[in-house]
Amino acid sequence: MLFDCKKLDKSVPIPLYFQLKELVLNEIKKGNYKEGDMIPTENEISEEFQISRTTVRQAITELVQEGWLYRVKSKGTFVTRPKIPQDFLRKLESFRDQIERLGMKPSTQLIELKREKADEEVAKALNVAEGEEVIYLFRKRFADGQPIVTIHTYLPYDKCSFIMGHDLEQEALYEVLAQGDNTKILKVKRRIEAVEAGEEDVRLLDMEKGKPVQYFITVGYTSEDVPLEYSKARYRGDRSSFEIMVLTE
Repeated sequence: MLFDCKKLDKSVPIPLYFQLKELVLNEIKKGNYKEGDMIPTENEISEEFQISRTTVRQAITELVQEGWLYRVKSKGTFVTRPKIPQDFLRKLESFRDQIERLGMKPSTQLIELKREKADEEVAKALNVAEGEEVIYLFRKRFADGQPIVTIHTYLPYDKCSFIMGHDLEQEALYEVLAQGDNTKILKVKRRIEAVEAGEEDVRLLDMEKGKPVQYFITVGYTSEDVPLEYSKARYRGDRSSFEIMVLTE
């Protein structure tokens, strides 16, 4: 038999595709199908359970869309790596602390750190004059050696020049900023977009062009409501999921 659970119950008002989806998902969660394993073909599953290929395809497609499986043309359907549950939308926490809390090893590659002139976009975000000097920080971050996110960050140089002397591959940016004079980030505003992977994502995040990227634009504020950080982060859509908590009034 293909799966531990041998039958779908055709007598209950639960769609067969949903029953099959839950069955396959249960096999993955139990470890019977591990990362990189190929699951049975649509024909094999259809014959095993005596259901249509359309029903099988619907179940498998939803598991692909939810990130549990991925398809390789002319080869088959495979179990993907589990997504990393990111919850920085609900609280301020460094990437390092979050990844360690999940039992994984975080690391950071510093790609670029320099002074430059603020363009119109950066100046508007940081509420500074266009052409004013800012710090540009570009990092790539990993979990267990796998690239997860690239982050372009801008900070006003006059307030944050002291960070240039810190090791930003080993130290968390927010923790470094907290050491300065009124440069601790106490709240952030984030905008989320779904975009397609471009050339930089292919090169730095080991992705295929056109695959989904979760794009975050962040402005971090001090206790005096002064914008101090402007960041643009690109997360691999196949490796990250994000949790949001919404409270009623």
